[in-house]
Parts: sequence; C-alpha cells; structure tokens
Amino acid sequence: MYLKALEIQGFKSFPDKTVLNFGEDITAIVGPNGSGKSNISDAIRWVMGEQSAKGLRGAKMEDVIFGGTEKRAQVGFAQVTLVLDNTEGIFPTMEESEVAVTRRYYRSGESEYYINRQSVRLKDVTELFMDTGMGKEGYSIIGQGKIDEILSTRSGDRREIFEEAAGISKFRHRKEDSERKLERTQENLVRINDKIAELELQVEPLRDQAEKAKKYLVLRDELRLLEISVWLENLDNLKIQARKTEADFRAAETARDEARSALDALYAEGEQFGEKMREKDVEAESIRGEAAAIGGQVTEQESAVAVLESAIVHNEENIQRARQELEETDSRAGNLQRQAEEQEARMAEIDAALTALNEALEVLLDQARSAAETAGGVQDEAEALRAKEAIAVAAAADRRADAAALAAENSQITERKTAVESERAAAAAQLEEAEKEARTNRRALEDARDEAEAVANIIAGHSLRMEERKKKAAAAAEQRVKLTMDAGALDNRIRLLTEMEKEYEGFSKAVKTVMQARGSLRGLHGPVASLMKTDGKYSLAIEIALGAGLQNIVVDREEDAKSAISYLKQRDAGRATFLPLTAIRGGELRQQGVESEFGFVGLASRLITFEEKYRNIFESLLGRTVIAEDMDCGIAMARKYQNAFRIVTLDGQVINRGGSMTGGSTSRSAGVLSRAAELQKLNGRAGAMHRALEEAREAEEEANRELAAAQYELETAESQRRQAEDEVLRLEGTKNHFDILLQSLRENLENLEGELESLTGRLADNARRAKEAEEEIAAQETRAASFRAQAEEGLDRQSELLAQSNALAEEITGKKEELAALTAQREAAAGRAADLRSLSQDLGGDRRQKEEALRAYQAHIDEAAAEIARRKETIAALTAQSQAFQARLQALNEEKLALEARRTAQNRASQEMNENLLNLERSASRLEQKIATSALEEKQILDRLWEHYELNHSDAQAQRIELESVPKASRRIGELKRDISALGTPNIGAIEEYDRVNTRYTYLTGQRDDVEAAKADLEKIIGEITAEMTRIFAQQFKLLSESFQTTFVELFGGGQARLELEDETDILGCGIEIKAQPPGKTLKTISLLSGGEKAFVAIALYFSILKVHPTPFCVMDEIEAALDDVNVTRYARYMRTLAGRTQFIVITHRRGTMEEADVLYGITMQEQGVSKILTINLNDMAKELDIE
Repeated sequence: MYLKALEIQGFKSFPDKTVLNFGEDITAIVGPNGSGKSNISDAIRWVMGEQSAKGLRGAKMEDVIFGGTEKRAQVGFAQVTLVLDNTEGIFPTMEESEVAVTRRYYRSGESEYYINRQSVRLKDVTELFMDTGMGKEGYSIIGQGKIDEILSTRSGDRREIFEEAAGISKFRHRKEDSERKLERTQENLVRINDKIAELELQVEPLRDQAEKAKKYLVLRDELRLLEISVWLENLDNLKIQARKTEADFRAAETARDEARSALDALYAEGEQFGEKMREKDVEAESIRGEAAAIGGQVTEQESAVAVLESAIVHNEENIQRARQELEETDSRAGNLQRQAEEQEARMAEIDAALTALNEALEVLLDQARSAAETAGGVQDEAEALRAKEAIAVAAAADRRADAAALAAENSQITERKTAVESERAAAAAQLEEAEKEARTNRRALEDARDEAEAVANIIAGHSLRMEERKKKAAAAAEQRVKLTMDAGALDNRIRLLTEMEKEYEGFSKAVKTVMQARGSLRGLHGPVASLMKTDGKYSLAIEIALGAGLQNIVVDREEDAKSAISYLKQRDAGRATFLPLTAIRGGELRQQGVESEFGFVGLASRLITFEEKYRNIFESLLGRTVIAEDMDCGIAMARKYQNAFRIVTLDGQVINRGGSMTGGSTSRSAGVLSRAAELQKLNGRAGAMHRALEEAREAEEEANRELAAAQYELETAESQRRQAEDEVLRLEGTKNHFDILLQSLRENLENLEGELESLTGRLADNARRAKEAEEEIAAQETRAASFRAQAEEGLDRQSELLAQSNALAEEITGKKEELAALTAQREAAAGRAADLRSLSQDLGGDRRQKEEALRAYQAHIDEAAAEIARRKETIAALTAQSQAFQARLQALNEEKLALEARRTAQNRASQEMNENLLNLERSASRLEQKIATSALEEKQILDRLWEHYELNHSDAQAQRIELESVPKASRRIGELKRDISALGTPNIGAIEEYDRVNTRYTYLTGQRDDVEAAKADLEKIIGEITAEMTRIFAQQFKLLSESFQTTFVELFGGGQARLELEDETDILGCGIEIKAQPPGKTLKTISLLSGGEKAFVAIALYFSILKVHPTPFCVMDEIEAALDDVNVTRYARYMRTLAGRTQFIVITHRRGTMEEADVLYGITMQEQGVSKILTINLNDMAKELDIE
C-alpha cells in the first residue's frame, strides 16, 4: 500500500484544483520559504481528521480556505482528497483496491467527509486509519511538532506515538468508549436508585393515607353540614347585635363631635390669646429696639460732647502756645528795630564825617594844584609824575579803605551768621521734635482708625451671628412646640390603645368575661393574639391566617378549660375556644423544598415570636400555613404541591388546602393583632419621640444661651466702637494742631536758611571784592613806585616842593583813606539796617499768621461750645423719649401678664375638655372596635364558609339544616374534629397516588436489575481490553526498544541508546524515558543533549518505529532542518534503506535530502499568494543522461 495521489482545491494557497501523483519511491517537495511547501503536509493531516486550527497553523478553521488575493477572489470551500493503494488489504474493512478519503469544508462552518465518494462521519475516518500508523495522531506525518513531542520534558507526551506504533490505539479507543458507557451506566444506576429510594419513602405512607382517606370522607361530610349550620346561626346573632352597636356608635360619634368642636373653639381662643401675646411681644421688641436706638444716639451725642470738650482743651492749649510765640516774636522784633535805628544813627554820623572830609580834601587838592603850578619848568614833568604817583597812592589808599570797610562788614556778617546758624539749629531741633510728636500722633491716629474699623467689622460679624442665633432659637422653639404636640398626640393614641388592650376591646364577650375573671380562674394565659408578636409587614397575613383563632384562649390543662367553660355557662356569657397546653400538639409542613420556591416568605409559625412554652399552640395553628409574596407566587406553589397546605399572601389573600381561594379587600385596622402591632410600633416611636423632644428642649436652651452670649458680645463691641471713635476724634484734633505748628516751624526755618544763605553769599562777595582791592592796591603801589622813581631823578632841585608836595600828598592820602573807610562803614551800616528792617517785616508777617491762628483757635472753641450746648439739648430730649418708651414697656408687660393669666385659665379648660373628649373617643373607639370586631367575626364566618367549603352566604343557606340546639351541634362538631384530627391530615387522592407510585416502583426495580447486569458486562469488557493492551504494548515496546538501539548505532556510527518505562507496574499509564549516548559521550536523558543531537535522536526513534511497524507512507516536513550537512547525508541515506517498505514524501530545503530523492516537486508562487507545482523525475532524467 502507498499514497498514490493528493488532490487539493481551495486549500490555503492552492485555489485551483491541483493533483500530486506519488510513486513508491522517495518524493521531495522543495521551494523557497513562504511558497506553500508545508501546506502539502497540512492538507494530508487535515484530510485525515485534524480538528485543531492551531495545529494547521491557523487561528480558526475557516483559515484553511483560500482567502483571495489582489487578483483572485476568495473561494467558498476547501477540499482535499487522499488516494491510497489498498491492494495489500491494510484496510480490512475496505474491499476496494483503492481508497479515496475526501474532506470538504465550507465558509459557513459545515464539514463533509467521504470515503470512496460515500458520505461518512469523522469517527469513520478516524477508525479507518487507527493502528495503521497513519492518521492525525500517528507517525505517518512527521513535522517539527512531532519532533517537539518526542523532545518534550514530559515523557508522558510521547505515549501516543508509542501506542500507535504498538498497535493498541484501537484497543484504547474501545476501552475509552467502554469506560464512557460504564460511566453513563453508573450515572443511570445512581438516578434509578435515587428514584427508587424516593418512591420507597412514599409507598408505605400512601398506603396508610389511602385507608385514612375513606374514613375522613364520611366524617367530613357530616362536619360540613353541622359547621355550615352553626356558622349561619352565629352569623344571624352577630347581625342583630351589630345593628344595636351601630346605633350606640352613632350617638357616641355625635357627642364626640360636639366635644371636639368645643375643644377646637377653646384652642382657637387660646390661639387668639397667644396671638395677642405675640403682638405684645412684637410691640415690646419694637419699643426695645427704638429705646436701644435712642440709647445709642444718647451715647453717640455724649461721645461727641466729650470729643468737643477735648477739642476745646486742645485749642486752649494751642492759644496759650501761640501767645507765648507772639511774645517771643514781639521781643525779637523790638531788638531788630533797635539795632536798625542804631545802624541808621551810625549812618548819620558817617554822613557828617564824610561831608567834613570831602571839604578838607578839596582844600588839600587846591593846595596841591597851586604847588604844582608854582613849581613850573622842569618840575612840571616831575610834578606830573608826582601827581600820577599821588593819584596811584590815593587809588591804593581808596582800595585799602574799601578793604577795611569790607573787613568791618565781614565781621558784622560773620557775627550775624553765627547767630542765624544758632537760631536755625534751634528751629531745626524744634521742627524735628514737633515732627516726631506729629508722627507719633499720626501712627496713633491710624491705629485708632484701624481699631475703629476692626471693631466695626467685629460688630458686623456679631450682628450676623446674632441674626443667625435668633433664627436658630426660633427654629428650635418651633421644633420643640411641634414635637410637644406630636408627642401629646402619640401619647393619647397609646393611652387609648393601651386601655383598649386592657379592656380586651375587639374580643368577644366570652373572651372578655374569662379574662376579667383571671383572678378566680386558674391556668389562664390569655388570648392567642396577646401571646405573640410579629413584624408589621406580616401582621395582616398572620391575622388572616389565624382568623377567629386570634381569640382562642390558652390555658394550662384541660381541667382549666373545663372550669372556664363552666364559668361562661353559668353567666350565659357566650362561647370561647380554649387551647390547653397539655393537649395541643404542633403540626409541621411535610412537603420538602417549599422554602426554595420563588415568592416563599416563610412559614407563618416562624414569622412570629412567642415564648417557647407556646410552641405547640402556634405550630398547631400556623405550622402548616405558608406566607407567600403575592397571589401569583401562591398559586404556583399550590399547583406544584397539589394544594397540600394553606397559603396566605402578604396582602391577606388565601389559598386553602384543597384548592379553594378566599380574597378581596381587607381593613388593616380592624383586627386585634393589628392593634397590638400598632401599639408596639407606637411605643417604640414614643420613646424616640420623647428623646427627640428632650433633645429639642436642650437645643432650644442651648440656642437661647448662644443668643444671650451673642447679645452680650454685640453690646461689648458697641462700647469698644464708641471708645475707638472718641480716640479717633481726639487724635484728629491733635493732628490739626501739629499741622499748624509744623507749618509755622518750617516757614521760620526756611526764613533762617534764606538769611543764612544771603549772609554766606555776601561773605563770598566781600571776599572777592577784598581780593580785588588787594590786587588793585598792589598794582597802584607799583605804579606809584615807578612814578616816584622817575620823578626823583629830576626832583633833587625841588626838594622843598617835593617835601611840600609829599606832605600834601600824604595828607590827601590820609583823608581819602579816611573817606573810603567811612564810605564803606556807611554802606555796611545801610546794608545791616536794610537787613534788620527786612527781618522786622518778616517777623511782622509771622505775627499776623499767629494772630490769625489765635483767632481760628478761638473760633473753634466758640463753635465747639455752641455744638456742645446743642448736643446737650438733644441728649435731654432723647432721655425724655427713652423714659417714655420705658413707661410703655412697663404697660405692655402688665398687659401681657393679664393675657397670660387668661390663657392659663383657657388651657385648664382645654385640658378638662380634652380629657372629656378622650373619654368620648375611647367610648366611640370601643364601639367602633366592637363594630369592627363584629364585622370581622361576620367576615370570618363568611371567610370560613368560603375557605372551608367554597360557599357564599346564599349557597350556604341552601345547605343549612335545622339544629336541635347550637351547643349540642357544637359538641358534635368538636367530636368530629377530634376524630378527624386523630386521623391526621387526609389525602383524598392517596388511593390513586398509591397505585401510580407502586406501579412506578415495580418498573424501576426491574430496570435497576437490567442496568446492574449491563454494568457488570462493561466492567468485564474493560478488564479484558486492558489485559490485552498490556500484553501487546509490553511485547511491542521491547521490539521498539531493540530497534531503537540498532537504529541509533547505525545513524550515529556508534554509541548506545535505549527506551525505559518510568513505572513498569503501570505499563499503560506511565511515561517513557529516552536515554542516548552519542559516540564519545556519556549516557544522558534526551533533555540533556544538544539541539542537533536531540533532533537526530528523534529521527532515529521514528526510523526505528518504521522498521518495526512500517507505515504505508510517511511525510517528513523539514525534520532535518537542525542537522549539519554530515548528519543530513546520514539521514537521507538511511531513509533510502527504508524506502523499500515505506513510501517517503519529504518536504525539505536541504541539498543532501534532495540528492536522495527520486522525484522533485517544486513549489513556487508565480502569482502572489497562489502556489504552483513543477515536477522533475530524477530517475527518468538520470536515464536520459545515462547517469547511474
């Protein structure tokens, strides 16, 4: 057998139908990377049943269909056909000499398999290749994935290859199939046994129930007629009593409404008093506000008066200071005037001396001229020169006189400059001190203004806090009043309900009579309603579930019940039901799984709380009653459990045992249980309400304390603001004084500095003039010496004339010097007098300014005095107005006290009326409760008729029988109920159910026997298959190990290798270890070898398997890629040695492998994404070329 052909169409990169024909020799498939070589091995693996898209190098199975290119559209399906030669009969189930296996896959996900064009299942294809070495798990297709399995560190991964080689895959498949069948058989057996166990629990109880059911039917029919008749008799009596009670209730309502109207009138009158008192409070508050405003105005006026008085004091101080300064100015002006007069007198003396000197000088000059004229002749030139000398000397003398005058003037100026500098230093010190005091005052003023502003901000904050605390106090008071009213109303309701509980309002006359005799009757515990509690959301459902049972009385023993019944009979007080603790036994819900039903709320007996000693009582009454969310949930449960128990919904609808339903609207306030629940709830609320009221009172007190603290803080801040404003006014007055003083001091300093600057300038000018005079004196003296020298040459003869001339010249010079000195003194005196007059005038201007300041200070004092007088008049008027307000406040307080007294009297009357109203409301409530109880009892009777027998009133009348007496009928009813109760809960359908269950039980026990027999057969088959697999695998593994040792030595050229079972006691389950020792190395496990050695060992293993169990064909996909050229050649040549028994198809790109091939298929992509095949038969080519 061998692979004859492979047909590919639409598979991966082969969109067109492509046929590869193979011979029995070696075929090599070559081509560049990405050309589609490996798609050939993928196609073979896929057609043989590969289901993993990942194993086919794809993400999903649809990826095997040609997906199209830029030039080609995608195709709709992929198809591969494998044509195999079967002449040797390797497929024993196939008679044909040629077997064609086809697989087709559509984009829609549909997959088809064919064997010889006959449609088959994937299982058929898998079984066809099983134990042949072929197939997706066999060793006919060896790629890198198979090599990796051999090289895996988990030796167990290698088992599939060895099992396939050993030929036990089919056995393992049969074993696994049998084990799955055994598992399913075991599951069926468990289910059958569960059902049988369930039926065994039902058969015997159903037999007992069927027997009880027959007896129950007889008793039930009699009970039905008696109960209907007794209930209708009681219903007639209740209606008669109800009409009388309704008449009494209407009368009580009328009296209650009249009392309520009267109470409302009293409350309205009280509100009027309160409103008037509030009006008085508002008026008083308004007056207090106005009085406070007036008080503020008075304080403001007094502060202003204090500020004005302070300003007067400051102005008086300023006047005193200014007067002192005027006196100093006058004294200085007098000194200046006296000095100026002295200088003017000096000027007059100098003028007289100047006149005398000028006259004497004229005489001397006339004499000099006369002497000159007398000299004549030669002497003229000498005289001329002497004259010139004299003139030069005179000029020098004049300049000396000027210099002397300048020196005298400089002495006076220096003296004045020293005095001015001293005055300027004193004025600067005085100005500096004044400026320092002014700065201190200015800082104090700024601080005072900041303080005033800060206090104003604090006042604004306190005012805002004051308003907030007023609102808070008002809100707290309002909350306290509201809570007081709510608490009062709640307490009234609790008192009413408590009294109704004590009086057993809503209970029947018989219950009241018995409970009122609790002291004389022994063993009484109380009505059922008073012995239990439940959550408000369950109260309606529990009340409906209990019905009239709420009024059943619990007692200790039957004897206690008997005594109570006798007590009722003696007083003709009606009838009551008693529940002895020693006689009542609880009932349980027997149906399993009810708790897990949708809409199940709980068993009624578990939704209430009671003392443990009453457990039997409440389980008897409610133990088989289920509470459901709503009607839909209840109906679903009733259907599922065949109406085996009673169901009550949260809104009071009832599904009775047996299937009847009772429902409609229900008054939540009609029952005693609702009243007890309400009382419990109200007591809880009352505690919280009173705690809240106490908290509200504390909050109101705290708010009032905070309000008083805020008021105190605001008043304190107001006082601080007034003090700050007074300080600002005082400091502003001081600032004005310093402003005037500084201006005067600065002007005086400026004047002194101006005078000092003038004196300094004059000294500088005089120094310049003195220097010029000295220079001119030197020049004149030089000229005079020159003239003298020239004249002396020709004046020897005129000694007398010279002497005379010299004498005259000297005298003239003296006179001129004296004249120049006097002239300079006069000019200095004139300048000094002018300066003194100027200073005197300046002092006069300063005096006028001070006089004006004095007048301004006095005017300020007069204005302040007038303003003080005006403000004192305003203070007097405001004080009078404030006293009037105080008188009005006193009157308002008296009026408010009178209103308070009237309101107190009205409150007492309201309380008395309220007590009367409460009594009337209690009476009306008792009657209303009695009506409600009567209506409830009527409704309960009608409900019982419908609940028990599904009869309305008219239908029940039709079934009513005549009773000899109600007590006798009731006794018979009790006997019947006891008999029925003794029977337990009857199951009417128990007979039919018993027959059905018994038949089912018989059938299932027979089926169980059959399944157990099948299980034994399967276990036997599995044991036989396991034994056979163990025998075959052990035998074949030995052969494979020997073959591996031989093949390893042949491939490696030496060394040794072997296969080992990890656990020989578990041959079919243990891992397989591969150990190898290449030539020249130690023995190692395969995991310790190099990469190339590992690959070569794996190839050796596959060749050893092919030697023991050759497969018809073997596809090797680049398994030699990791080998070097030498080992590739060994690999190819060894493959040639096996080619006689196995057809090899190798996918390769190694030269050594290609050289051993007989046929080459070249894969190329002439068109992008589309693989094409080229065929070269190397044997034919060798023959043609005559190559051996």
